[in-house]
Amino acid sequence: MRYGGGGGNGDGATEPVEGPGSGEVLLNLALERFGVWLRSIVVCLCGALGAVSADAADVPLAVSLLLPAFIACCVRLYSLRRPSLFPLALLWASDAAVVVLAGLSQPVIGGDGAGVMVEAIVGISVVAFQYEWATRPVAGAALAALGAVVLVLGDVLHSPGHSPDLVPLLRMLIQVCLSRAAYLIVRALARAADRAAAVRAAARRETEVAAVRRATEREYLATLHDTASATLLMVSQGDGRDWSWLAPRARQDLEAMSAMPGFETGSVDLVALLGCVPEGEGRTRVRLRTHIEGPLVILSGPGLAMFNGVREAVTNVARHAGVREAELRAWPEAGGAVVELSDAGGGFDPESVPARRRGISGSVIGRMHAVGGSASVTSRPGTGTRVQWRWHGQAGVSRAGDGAQTPGVPSRPRARVRHTADVRFIRGRLLHGTQLAVLLISLVWQFTISLRRLVVHQDVYRPAWAQTAAFVCLAAVAVLGAAYLLRGRRIPPAVRGWSLGSVLAVSAVCAFTLPPEQSTGAPDWAFGVVGWHALFLLADLRVKAYAAFLGAHVLFNAAAVFLFGAPTVTQWTVMGISTTASCGFQLSVAVLMSHLLQGTAPAAGTAAALEEELRTRERIHEDMQRDHKERYRALTATTVPLLVGLGHGALSPHDEEVRLQCGVEAARMRRLFAEGDAVSDPLLNELRACVEVAEHKGVTVDMAVRGRPGEVPVEVRRELVDPVAVTLGRTRSTARVTVVWTPRAVRVSVVSEDCAGGPGTGEAARAHGRTTEAEVTVERTTRGGSVWVEAGWRRPAVSGVDLT
Repeated sequence: MRYGGGGGNGDGATEPVEGPGSGEVLLNLALERFGVWLRSIVVCLCGALGAVSADAADVPLAVSLLLPAFIACCVRLYSLRRPSLFPLALLWASDAAVVVLAGLSQPVIGGDGAGVMVEAIVGISVVAFQYEWATRPVAGAALAALGAVVLVLGDVLHSPGHSPDLVPLLRMLIQVCLSRAAYLIVRALARAADRAAAVRAAARRETEVAAVRRATEREYLATLHDTASATLLMVSQGDGRDWSWLAPRARQDLEAMSAMPGFETGSVDLVALLGCVPEGEGRTRVRLRTHIEGPLVILSGPGLAMFNGVREAVTNVARHAGVREAELRAWPEAGGAVVELSDAGGGFDPESVPARRRGISGSVIGRMHAVGGSASVTSRPGTGTRVQWRWHGQAGVSRAGDGAQTPGVPSRPRARVRHTADVRFIRGRLLHGTQLAVLLISLVWQFTISLRRLVVHQDVYRPAWAQTAAFVCLAAVAVLGAAYLLRGRRIPPAVRGWSLGSVLAVSAVCAFTLPPEQSTGAPDWAFGVVGWHALFLLADLRVKAYAAFLGAHVLFNAAAVFLFGAPTVTQWTVMGISTTASCGFQLSVAVLMSHLLQGTAPAAGTAAALEEELRTRERIHEDMQRDHKERYRALTATTVPLLVGLGHGALSPHDEEVRLQCGVEAARMRRLFAEGDAVSDPLLNELRACVEVAEHKGVTVDMAVRGRPGEVPVEVRRELVDPVAVTLGRTRSTARVTVVWTPRAVRVSVVSEDCAGGPGTGEAARAHGRTTEAEVTVERTTRGGSVWVEAGWRRPAVSGVDLT
């Protein structure tokens, strides 16, 4: 089971996904290729050596048996490239044919070389089958059993009248069990790496999704501020205006609100965008003197951020600068673009602008930060204002904190860092698993097959105590390595150096204290096990280091043989087959380990990264669609009908009730904008946002706060502030807002001396005149033109008992 791979289920959680991870899949593919290539090479080499050692009269018959085996190996190799062309039954039959034909060649070839050849071919084959059929252990076990039967049958046909030798069968059984155990160990760690990588990917995905959602939310709020909020606020401020601009602007606001931000892709021409910046109508028109050095083709995210920021800045010129003319310039710079808007108006002090004012902080500066760019405002009273936007190509994207340019896809530098970390983690797990597997092979082989040989052939060694001491030294090396690996630690370089020297010394001692005719024979217990001990010591180094060790190991044994005279052809054949079956197999395992660490681990990391990117995109797409629907649904009951009516002439800005409704909605929006501010008292911050809207209309508002502020959930704050926003939006002259904090409760009240009645007030009373899910109670009292509204919330008792 792999965690973190599924898409979101609506609440940000991840669901488990059945099936192997990328690391396990690639591990199985690598092992299958390894098994097929290993078996094919051993069959060809050992078969050729066996045919050479046969009598001249038996060579044609031997070739007639071994040639189909070679062809079967070729078919199996070709199936690796085109697996869909070969059914599994045919592949299994091809593998079975190899061991059957090799076993039947033993009585044909005859001599000692035939027995060694068949044992090497069948032994390596049954080991390789456990990797070729790793995901189908029954098929691998059946082929191993077939190999054992063929080995016994070939021995019986080769030596009629003699009972079969059970030692090769026992050795083969140990090899098969060790192969399967080694695979299970490495697969377990590969699965663990997949699970850990999936969990980390899920955590990163949640973080990235949350960041993109926040960035999209900020962009949407900035859009609301620039469009619907600004329009409704202007309508609420009174009559006596030229409203010819209102209908088209209301329709544009509706279009902007219904568009889903965050999915802009490709590039845009900034020259064309800036040419579409609206200058306004009537008395609000600002004439733009444009100087643009083109072409300016940039990514759509920064381009749209600049366009929306310039549009808001032009609106601010019309509202606050006191001039009706501004200069708009743009030019390319460092692979990006710079846009500048300047005016000669009254100017202001940017440091004195409250954080609750969104025109500069959200619409101008915040938008550019979200796409990895920057924006600055330079102004002083009496000296005009200059606003500048900068974006520097891909360098800007890498600095973006929320990935707003391409949702769900981390920037390339961060992606490379994550990919490197994932590859390093997977490589570490695979290295640890392969070292444990080789260590298991070393210990089991030494204390079963090698120990038996040492005990049985004590009379052969010269002297025997040297061989015994070498065995103890080799066991000490294995135990020392196990002490580190079983605790999950890497073997220190100094310990590895001393251990490797000890293993080489064991190889030399055992080679020169053994009769030359027994080299690589049954008494030579060290020849097949020394390489395994060196392999888990050198697993994290290049294959060249391990090949050099095996070369020294073979050289010691060859030198010991040549000291007593040149070997015969039969001795050469036996030594060649034994070296191929033992050292060749160990070298192939080293090559496999190197491939797993240098090839499979990066491939698994890449596959996991691609899967993570895909799932992140899916989550972001789903969540952003859901968020957009929820945001728009929240506006359909109030804001959307107002804009539709204003845009199509059904509602008139000359109507006082329309202006009051617009004031209420503008206050609600400003409260929404303030909801995400990082302030010490969010409730008071949201109330002040509503108060500012009322003050824009000329209402005098006094605020009083009593008690020590406490923490209030956002849902509760919405219910507490909304009645105040409605009352302030309908107030004509003066109002007083009071916030009272107690250890267990908070009450927010507003007293309006001149509050207009109407349907909006009644709806607000019905909406908030009951206990809500947030347990906020609202009371309302009307006396003539005065209205008193109070919203209260009591914190739930922790123990279920209210002690106050």
